[in-house]
Amino acid sequence: MSLLVVGLSHRSAPVSVLERAALVGDEQAKLVQDTLAAEPATEATVLATCNRIELYADVDKFHAGVAELSTLLAQHTGVGLDELTPYLYVHYEDRAVHHLFSVACGLDSMVVGEGQILGQIKDALALGQELHTAGRLLNDLFQQALRVGKRAHSETGIDRAGQSLVTFGLEQLAQGAPVAEWARGKRALVIGAGSMSSLAAATLARAGVSELVIANRTLERALRLAESLAQQHAATPAAIIPAGEDGSASAETGTETGAETSAETLREGLVARAVPRDRVSAELPHADIVVSCTGATGLVLTAAELRTALAQRAACPPGAHPAAADVSLLDLAMPRDIDAAAHRIEGLHLVDIESLAEAAAEPSGAPGSSAGAMAADVDKVRTIVSEEVAAFGAAQRAAHITPTVVALRTMAADVVASEIARLDGRLPDLDDKQRAEITQTVRRVVDKLLHAPTVRVKQLASTPGGAGYADALRELFDLDPQAVAAVSRADGSARTAEPNDPKGGRA
Repeated sequence: MSLLVVGLSHRSAPVSVLERAALVGDEQAKLVQDTLAAEPATEATVLATCNRIELYADVDKFHAGVAELSTLLAQHTGVGLDELTPYLYVHYEDRAVHHLFSVACGLDSMVVGEGQILGQIKDALALGQELHTAGRLLNDLFQQALRVGKRAHSETGIDRAGQSLVTFGLEQLAQGAPVAEWARGKRALVIGAGSMSSLAAATLARAGVSELVIANRTLERALRLAESLAQQHAATPAAIIPAGEDGSASAETGTETGAETSAETLREGLVARAVPRDRVSAELPHADIVVSCTGATGLVLTAAELRTALAQRAACPPGAHPAAADVSLLDLAMPRDIDAAAHRIEGLHLVDIESLAEAAAEPSGAPGSSAGAMAADVDKVRTIVSEEVAAFGAAQRAAHITPTVVALRTMAADVVASEIARLDGRLPDLDDKQRAEITQTVRRVVDKLLHAPTVRVKQLASTPGGAGYADALRELFDLDPQAVAAVSRADGSARTAEPNDPKGGRA
């Protein structure tokens, strides 16, 4: 079996294709299950982010695996195979390991060095474990990828370029001004309460926005996020649905009468509120900054809704909003949440995945320190990745021969037991002490004969091209293939049944 990855990302495909290919809802799980049902694959999981979709599988045939995985990606993304194929990339065996480790370190991200990819890799591993589609290879691979990513961030300054796509997006909205200076005192609306939206909300809270509204389909989740941010930033949590039809800020004080207090009367600090997503249109006219990242299949904010909000905003009392300031929109969803027509509406400044990709492609587009320092960090991370790929390959090759060695020792133990039984029949007068001494002597002879070759064959098997040593061992000692397979199955079951790895598996 061999590792294969087929995918597309912001480096291989335009955003228009990535948007159409985005997997929403339970499509990720369906893709993984269908991949495992396909003949070439025995393990599978998918890594899906706002700018990449990668299908990982353990396959027994390269060409059949590429064809099957490509077809499955086309079927589940809804993009025709002929249209999708030019944008797909394929990595196999060590190159596939190198690719994932590079992704984990942030080398392949739109914003080099961003750390959120580690959480997304952890999600991909969790999906495979939950669906029981990740066996020994993918469990080992993804857990090691997490460790490699953490090592890169701890041993180098790779993350100096920016902590996340959220940070990069806000910097683009700020147009050269410090984000904290640009955001201070503004009202922000965050649509969604997933990992990306939560990161955006936390970043805006740190930047000093005066009011933060979290709108989510599940209100309880938005409430938890609003209350957490309010506590962290010494604010009065105001996590309820606004009472006014105009969407004006209000907060439940927690008194027995259930009285409400306007946001302006709360003590100084961040005002954090939660509303259901169907209240977005009421909140929109009061927001200076809007960040959206949901899993919706259609638009969350249409051009018509944005124009209506601008008209309502214009009717607000003087001083209610920053003078001569556009409403800043950050769309981090894939497919997009905010109508692309917003780019052409006066009074709006939209930054989306497509504009972020363009900005990141410019030599001076990515945030961070000097180019020289960043290049040095990237070189260090590449060295780490190369070291870890070699170590992972050696460990996998060594593990590949282990079942054969175990089967050989089991066969030797069976031979010893059989010969001792024959000796008992030929020398029935042996007492227990004599029998035990003979048995121990025979076992020592067998162990000494097997020790050097088994140690050496493990060393040789860990070298590139060493997979053939297991086959040679099976041929030389005429080992039963079923016995070797039984050891492999037992080893794989034990690995996948293990609890979360404290050294870097799941949190």
